[in-house]
Amino acid sequence: MFEKIVAQKNVLIQSAIVLLGLVLFLPGLGSVHLFDWDEINFAESAREMLVTGDYLNVQINFESFWEKPPLFIWMQALSMKMFGVGEFAARFPNAVCGIITMLLLFRIGTQLRNERFGVLWVLVYVASFTPFFYFKSGIIDPWFNLFIFLGTYFFIRFTSPNKSQNGYLSLACSGLFLGLAVLTKGPVGFLIFLLTFACYLVLNRFRLAFKWGQVFLFFGVFAFVGGFWFLLQMLNGNWSVIQDFIVYQIRLFETKDAGHGGFFLYHFVVLLVGVFPASMFALFTFRRGVLSKEQDANMAHFFRWMQLLFWVVLILFTIVRTKIIHYSSMCYFPLTFFAAWYIEQVISGEEKLPLSAKLLVAIFSFVFALAVTIIPFIDSYKHLLYPFVDEFTRGNLEATSQWYGFEWIVGLVLAAGVIGFLLFADTKPKRAVLVLFASSLLFVFSTMLLVVPQVEKYTQGAAIEFYESKLAEDCYILSMHKSYAPYFYSLRQPQNNCFDVPYLCRGSIDKPCYFVLRNTQRAVSAFEQETESAEFLYTKNGFAFYVRYPKSELR
Repeated sequence: MFEKIVAQKNVLIQSAIVLLGLVLFLPGLGSVHLFDWDEINFAESAREMLVTGDYLNVQINFESFWEKPPLFIWMQALSMKMFGVGEFAARFPNAVCGIITMLLLFRIGTQLRNERFGVLWVLVYVASFTPFFYFKSGIIDPWFNLFIFLGTYFFIRFTSPNKSQNGYLSLACSGLFLGLAVLTKGPVGFLIFLLTFACYLVLNRFRLAFKWGQVFLFFGVFAFVGGFWFLLQMLNGNWSVIQDFIVYQIRLFETKDAGHGGFFLYHFVVLLVGVFPASMFALFTFRRGVLSKEQDANMAHFFRWMQLLFWVVLILFTIVRTKIIHYSSMCYFPLTFFAAWYIEQVISGEEKLPLSAKLLVAIFSFVFALAVTIIPFIDSYKHLLYPFVDEFTRGNLEATSQWYGFEWIVGLVLAAGVIGFLLFADTKPKRAVLVLFASSLLFVFSTMLLVVPQVEKYTQGAAIEFYESKLAEDCYILSMHKSYAPYFYSLRQPQNNCFDVPYLCRGSIDKPCYFVLRNTQRAVSAFEQETESAEFLYTKNGFAFYVRYPKSELR
């Protein structure tokens, strides 16, 4: 009878998690345009799959795009089949990923400790800023990270000191999910696991109980799943796609990708700031003897694997010269686990929350709350920023948004939550944590729903408005800065895919060509010298628009 009650309670909690995920991740998915580069990049590849009917080859501008395997793009293409081409469909797969991630964290946390820890891990993860944000985005990483995490998790179960599960099943699941990671974003998914496993072997003095049949099963499942798309490419004779893909992966490690540089400790700062408030608590697990009070061998084993995974990812992408914020997003799983583990220690009385933790939470919260509180008033003070920003940004700030006037309350929500946290931190730590993370969740949810759509109008609104105006026109569109927006937002067709810049700028074109460039003196001067026959149309919010007509249509 007791087991039946526990099972029913577990089902109710999981149902509540699904409902919460629907409420958190679906609203506002289509309320803001996709952002260049990554969001529009993947969405456009999915759209072109629908246009061409070619689901094997990933394309951009109807040309081979060899930077990514197709699994996530297949998800987006299916979503667009269901909901139509648009922002909602492009982001819907990650909303689904968010709900699945919450359920899995609860189940894993419950297996590791109990239901309370499972719920705590879910709350810590979903209420932290960038983890929440990514589930409302159209980028690859949420699914990629989930597959790596699950592949690692099942391997951790295989190496567990008190394992009672089927070792063959654990390794088959591990190989399956690591293969899906490779099929989502490439071999770096397996590299992360491989480096983590190598570190585990070293620390464990190369002791690992296994059977050779298990080894063959693991690599067999991994090779079949992870190599499925690559095998199809080889069978179709597309060796050049695989070669270009491999060269691109190597280049990301060796060189700094255009527009994606950063300082050496870039990802340390990204995780500290972006995974607030979880990062504030996780910091206190990075010390010697952190597991001295941990009595559960399985929990300690899992903790050590999470430590290895965290440092492997962080060091790996610190070494990689290309710096993009989501490269270190795999750290979200171990980082939020550390935070949940530490908070549980505080709640149970094993640890006392230090003054430094309270100060860090208060300082970071004040900065975030202040930023979101003053953003809605940007039109009143933006002229004060002009001397401190570049020419293009000044043009962006000329835009205006439809602020409702109450958005500043969003910042006060976080501030109120922090005050409650500080009031209860010493006497009622459980209530303090609940207040803090609940206010953080409401803060980031409201920011995404109310503030981000308005901010986006300053950054790329004018350009996307122009692309959308060319939906029904048979023409070329060329962005003079790297952008995938012209393709997606003008619904380009194969007959309009020309990207021969000399031909479009100086050749005898067969249809009108529109040019979009950043409205800076240097960019405009260079363009006008290069393209003398282009006619100026207008400027708006940091962008300049030109058109070049065929000779028969010259005006």
